Amino acid sequence: MNSISRKSFLGGCLAAPLVAAASGAAKTQEPKGRVRFCAFADIHYFPKVFPHSTFDWLDKILGRAVDKKCDFVIHMGDFVHMGKASQDYVDHYNNFQLPTYHTPGNHDFDQVTPEQRMESFKLQKLHYHFDMNGFRFIVTDTNHVVYEGKTFHYGLSNYQKIGRKDEKAISRLGGEQLEWLKATIEESPYPCIITGHDSYERNPGIGSGDAPEVRRIIDDANRRNPGRVKLVINGHQHCDYVRILNGVCYLDLNSASYQFMYRAHNLYPAEDCQGLRMMQQVLAYNDPINAVITLDTDGLIQIDGMESSFHRGITREICQERTGLDSISRDGRLTTARVQSFRMRLWPEIS
Repeated sequence: MNSISRKSFLGGCLAAPLVAAASGAAKTQEPKGRVRFCAFADIHYFPKVFPHSTFDWLDKILGRAVDKKCDFVIHMGDFVHMGKASQDYVDHYNNFQLPTYHTPGNHDFDQVTPEQRMESFKLQKLHYHFDMNGFRFIVTDTNHVVYEGKTFHYGLSNYQKIGRKDEKAISRLGGEQLEWLKATIEESPYPCIITGHDSYERNPGIGSGDAPEVRRIIDDANRRNPGRVKLVINGHQHCDYVRILNGVCYLDLNSASYQFMYRAHNLYPAEDCQGLRMMQQVLAYNDPINAVITLDTDGLIQIDGMESSFHRGITREICQERTGLDSISRDGRLTTARVQSFRMRLWPEIS
């Protein structure tokens, strides 16, 4: 399922000790702080390879951020595949009128080293935090693998080479960054939002290799300081899904561009594929889908998503029926051309 069903949502909330029912008195309280930002994932700028590799596609997302009066824009990784050839595109984002932030994804290191990508993204580190309007945003870097007892950062597509040799060498933060994450949450004077390219809500093999450790850090922090971590956002899987675990909202943010198929479906006419090497291996969306997220320090989480549609109406189901090919989702999450909208409040328990 790709949206919150009544059964799963209530089940998640009932199992979550930090979720409290709304009261009339609480609704009248003025929020101590509020932040609104635009989030998108997996835009995959790669001209002559993937569709929607245009400045206009990105500008539609940035324009929505302005229209909705967002405080900043952040992506969840897989922003670009190239190095210097995509720097104009990166600079267009870096120099936007609103503050813009990068969460690094595996494909951001296809043709560059970690040091080169840091320079391109104007980052001093690939994991970092920033504080805004009474919230701390913690950007994690899931792009490490462990191979033959050593930890490697992705760079120049080495994750593909290592992955072929050792399937257990999956994306992760690594021990040093786990300690940094724990300290950054603990030292925060504000509620925290965590971003990462890979999922911390899914288990290793589909999500990050150290997802259980990350969830343990989050849950321990919330036990010591109720409500310290409110929201965790990831990209990578190109799915739209929300899950509440132990009073924390985990948002699996859909790609801004398409769902990827590992083999060609050959359902698009030839004219659609001219100059696009991988067009027949995607199910393309007709709009750059993204989320406008509003938070306040009284517990509000509001996601204003958007609905799009599939190019030429070729959906996952049609593709599977005509070709036998399925999408990459390995845990029953559907392929949809949307980011869902919802509004909830997650309040810490009063002990």
